[in-house]
Amino acid sequence: MVNAYARLGYDMMDAGSVTDIDIIDINAGSHGKYFATNFDPEINFREFTGTVYSWQDSKWQSNKMFEVKRTDDLPVVGVQNSYLSGHDEVHSLSANLDVPNIRFWMGFGEHYINVFTVLQSLGLLSEQPVMTAEGQEVVPLKVVKAVLPDPSSLAPEYTGKTCIGDKVKGKINGVETEVFIYNVSDHKDAYNEVGSQGISYTAGVPPVAAAILVATGEWDAGKMVNVEELDAKPFINLLNKIGLPTRIKDSEGDRALEFDI
Repeated sequence: MVNAYARLGYDMMDAGSVTDIDIIDINAGSHGKYFATNFDPEINFREFTGTVYSWQDSKWQSNKMFEVKRTDDLPVVGVQNSYLSGHDEVHSLSANLDVPNIRFWMGFGEHYINVFTVLQSLGLLSEQPVMTAEGQEVVPLKVVKAVLPDPSSLAPEYTGKTCIGDKVKGKINGVETEVFIYNVSDHKDAYNEVGSQGISYTAGVPPVAAAILVATGEWDAGKMVNVEELDAKPFINLLNKIGLPTRIKDSEGDRALEFDI
């Protein structure tokens, strides 16, 4: 989805003028637990313990997780902090779009960061086996996973909203411009519709839309491609219809984004 947003923002700008694409992923909801992960803890933590790679000045930049922070006043969810994170989208976008700066930012609260930091500092996020005093070999990360709430159990009590979008900077008719193409998902609405929380909803609905477009032939590349290499307009229109409407915020205001095609 964010790849399609990047393509749309890129195409809105004057050719060769796009300087920055910042993908911002915010979960402003609450699951009511002291600490939990929204997806499999092993996968979730592994994503945050490695080196963070971003595309800056047309080359790869490496940072530590939680090292670089930004603050944005976003639609619906308000002022939110997010941190430079590594994500697959950056790799394909840097190859397919001529943009010198492409970054992925993920929102985290101070409580999450504090607990995560303690777990990591104690070695509890390690995947290397250790021996207990009783002679039992255990993997610390698997122990942490075992004591945390099952991510699938969080949905019924989840409240609040998510906001995911792309800030694209460039020029339109020679004038410096920034657009924010985004969507908002409500955790409770997602649960009432499909029995899942809003983060899973925003992860699951776009592949369904993509599969429909491939099945109907609207997307027919005849080879393996990334979303930003395809026409984003039918994708956005279909997402609007099946539950994940896209909006755009720019100098003209904040409005629904749809296309006549």
